[in-house]
Formats: sequence, C-alpha cells, structure tokens
Amino acid sequence: MKKPLSLLVGLIALFGLAGLMLDYDTVYRIGYGTFTLLALVISGTFFWLWFKRSTPLALGMAFGWAGAATLMAWRLFTNLLSFPDWMQQNPLLFVFLSVYLVGAILHLEVIGRSFALSRTVTFAPIVVAVMLSVALAVNG
Repeated sequence: MKKPLSLLVGLIALFGLAGLMLDYDTVYRIGYGTFTLLALVISGTFFWLWFKRSTPLALGMAFGWAGAATLMAWRLFTNLLSFPDWMQQNPLLFVFLSVYLVGAILHLEVIGRSFALSRTVTFAPIVVAVMLSVALAVNG
C-alpha cells in the first residue's frame, strides 16, 4: 500500500507543479490524454489475456478499460474541439457508456461465480444501481 500511496502523492504533486507552470487546459489535456492512451493499452492487454484464456476477469477488464478509454477520449476531444455542437447530446456517447457497463456486468458475473452466488444476488447491484439512477434522474 505504501507504493500506491506514494505514487498518488507524487502524481498530485506533479499535477500541482504542472499547474504552476502551464495553464489549466494544457494540464487537463496532458492528464486526460495520458489516461486515455494508457487505458487503450491496458484494454488491449486484457483482450489479449482473454484471447489466451489467462484469467476469467480478462474480458470484463478489457471492456471496462475500453469503456473508460472511449469515454475519456470523447471528453478530451469535446474539450479540444471547443465543445462542438455535433458532440453535444450525441447518442454515440451511449455506445461508449455501454462498453463500460458491459465491463462492469462481466465483473459482477465473475465475482458472483467466485462466491457461488445465485444470479439474482449477482445481478441485484445492477438492478439497484439502475433504480437509484432513475430515481435521481427523474427527481433531480
């Protein structure tokens, strides 16, 4: 745990230092760009691990990281292109969100199998998440 916390503190400090030397938008683009590209690499690695049948979590990880990468890329390009009209409320964004959600669902399936849970128990968090999201969206 010491290494991840040290890395976190170091990255926060690095972003803080970059913020003193560069404007916010430039630091934002560097951070988002770096994350987006790393997420694509990680996703590709997990797709390869799934193809090699190395781990049951690989497909969920591949979809999860691909979803993260595509959503982050959308956000990055929306910002880089100064929020063009064609990117505002574009249904293509839901395709990328779907990729991310597939990763989450596949993760829950593997977790459920690992604990020998019934499908009802395994998918209960998904139902609860959808219901809470609908309630917040409708009432918010």
